[in-house]
Amino acid sequence: MPALSIVHATDRYVVIDKPSGLLSVPGIGPHKQDCAVARVRAMFPRSEGPLVVHRLDMETSGLLVFGLDPDSQRELSGQFERRIPSKSYVALLEGVLDVEEGLISLPMRPDVANRPWQMIDHIHGRNAETAFRVMAREIDRTRVRFEPITGRAHQLRLHAATMRCQGGLGAPILGDPLYGDAASARRLMLHAAALSFLDPSTGGRVEFESPTPF
Repeated sequence: MPALSIVHATDRYVVIDKPSGLLSVPGIGPHKQDCAVARVRAMFPRSEGPLVVHRLDMETSGLLVFGLDPDSQRELSGQFERRIPSKSYVALLEGVLDVEEGLISLPMRPDVANRPWQMIDHIHGRNAETAFRVMAREIDRTRVRFEPITGRAHQLRLHAATMRCQGGLGAPILGDPLYGDAASARRLMLHAAALSFLDPSTGGRVEFESPTPF
């Protein structure tokens, strides 16, 4: 597993570049305790509180912010709840899309009989919206920039994989073991490439970027 890359650090928060394959938070069992929050806590031993502000799936790489004290963690978490931060992801999708950009609006909920899968549910699902724009078409795949308006679990993965006739893109993210074909790529081809939020100390907007590793 690659070492944790620090993108930016202050005495109140830290932004990291999480590698694919690393959990954001601890899982169940002793073999799942290595995670981004544990590494941040070890690297910043004076940090206090829960630290966690938001998460990325284990297979997803890219930018994560952690609060290093209880007040900053609370402030940053509140920003995510109020949808103040902006997030941008780069993904490689199976096949060649014939649309340039758009908005996917498909409500979601957990598939309680098949966790950790999520499912589209127009009656009981929670609102989920994703803006997308084609960046490039690469022979048999499409490079897309996703900007999630909401932040549901597996939102980008499910919105990409859901059939066009149902309102999705009908093009799973390459390497997706849940909603696509895990063998189609060496990893899930989804990267959190840009993140901005309000600095908990100054109130000014700060912006960070991470190069896409695929």
